[in-house]
Amino acid sequence: MARKSRLETYGSPLGPLEQEIMEFLWSSGASSGRDVFSGIKSGRDIALTTVLTVLERLAKKGLVRKEKGGGLIAFSPALSRDEFARSVSEDVFKGILGISASGLCASFVDALAASSPDELERLSELIESKKKELGSGEGKK
Repeated sequence: MARKSRLETYGSPLGPLEQEIMEFLWSSGASSGRDVFSGIKSGRDIALTTVLTVLERLAKKGLVRKEKGGGLIAFSPALSRDEFARSVSEDVFKGILGISASGLCASFVDALAASSPDELERLSELIESKKKELGSGEGKK
């Protein structure tokens, strides 16, 4: 039996603790490891060393920046929440495109239309903008 990826299991490429730490950093900005620990430990049995280890792993993945100063290390998100979501979406989309781009897009548009007509309009605007960009040569490499 093939092992499921984190994306398949949790709907995110991050584990639950990684996601919680990133959410804290996105809302709080640059923070010490102890501040992150204090911010997420509420009602749970977790060690400071565990949080520091996860912060180090997030830094190695390029999701968190480490800055030393004044004897402390500050951790901050390397990507905004939107940039991260866009990156994950692109990775998922690229992986699925091999299956059927038109079928995938049709399903996505149907789901979006049912749940959020405003977002469907925004998608339409993005598509038109990208068409213009590509038509004018800006998107060509």
